[in-house]
Amino acid sequence: MRRINPKDFTMATRGTSREINRQIVLTLIRTHQPLSRADLARLMDTNRANITLLVNELLDEKLVREGAQGSLRVRGRKPTFLYINSDKGVAIALDVRASRTFLMVTDSIGKQIGDIVSFPTKFDPVEFVASLGWQARKALRGEGGLSSCDGIGIVIPGMVDRKTGTVINAPKLGWNYVNLVEMLEKEFEGTEIHLENSGRACALSQIWSTREDVHGQNDSVFVSVSDGVGVGVVINGELMRGKHNTAGEFGHVPLSIDGPQCSCGAHGCWEAYVSNLATLSRYFGRNINRKQPEPIETIEFTIEDLITRARGGDSKALTALQSTARYLGLGLASVINAIDPSFVYIGGEITEGWDLIEPQVREAVRERTLTKDLGNTPIRIVPAVEHPRLRGAVALVTAPAFAAPKVA
Repeated sequence: MRRINPKDFTMATRGTSREINRQIVLTLIRTHQPLSRADLARLMDTNRANITLLVNELLDEKLVREGAQGSLRVRGRKPTFLYINSDKGVAIALDVRASRTFLMVTDSIGKQIGDIVSFPTKFDPVEFVASLGWQARKALRGEGGLSSCDGIGIVIPGMVDRKTGTVINAPKLGWNYVNLVEMLEKEFEGTEIHLENSGRACALSQIWSTREDVHGQNDSVFVSVSDGVGVGVVINGELMRGKHNTAGEFGHVPLSIDGPQCSCGAHGCWEAYVSNLATLSRYFGRNINRKQPEPIETIEFTIEDLITRARGGDSKALTALQSTARYLGLGLASVINAIDPSFVYIGGEITEGWDLIEPQVREAVRERTLTKDLGNTPIRIVPAVEHPRLRGAVALVTAPAFAAPKVA
């Protein structure tokens, strides 16, 4: 059971149950659209009169719209299907990485509009904000001449404080206590800015997905392996953030205190063994640092290139990937032992070679988990083409309209 926090609660009012039911209706329409009023009544196990009142309110507020009519007649007339009014607004999602920043424009329910664009990430915060402003306006102009958006969700590879809008520490970017939201609010005057850590954003992307296979999954972990390692933890359907906004920082839990140096400055972190740069460094036989001058072959060589070589019979490439796979599995075992999730999701470029590394990952998980059941925790791959970081950034903007009201 969930204890009521005597210092952080909201009183229930006469309208609380109605507000909750409104959110349920919105969520069901979003998940199952197109949906008729009769379908809603069946899903909510209530009468048509209650549904009619709720739907009419949502139609008046333009949160829901009516669409085509069904072919089957109900009580002498054809049902009219309901949809979320996705034309109500526009959102911008941003995935900031040390190498490049990715930008996506969506409608108010997160449906992608146009192509995803990317541009080099500026490490100076002032230059970064100016670059971002130019790219965002360019993207909006390209989508029907839009001049503004309703919200911007931005995902950072590091620790963030969402309440103050501060990037506490993003080692890959060299940012410490940068009040990014304040800077962005000046650049995008009147636009709501939402900030989140990349691992937690990926977890959000699964919470708010409309795919049937993720429904009802209230306890899960998302591990994003890219330039670094981000981890998001969901317990009882809620994203864990912790008192100091550092919950889920498993990427900086050491596998060995004598291991390679991590971007955070410590030695032997999980990230230092499994990030893309760690895998490429293993392949080239030396530590690769994207911020330092490197031979052109190294600069342009990606983890996807390594996977291609492994598939082509390059034994050195395959060995590098499989070494990463073992370290990935060992770290996952620690996460599973600590959280005991129903599912583990893995995202990032290395998943394109999942068929090459899955046996080593699962073997390492079984080797280090505390029980047989923990060792058999389902692991699911989220392909890079699903863009979980960007989807999580979108959810920061769009999800509050569908979130359950806080009553205790």
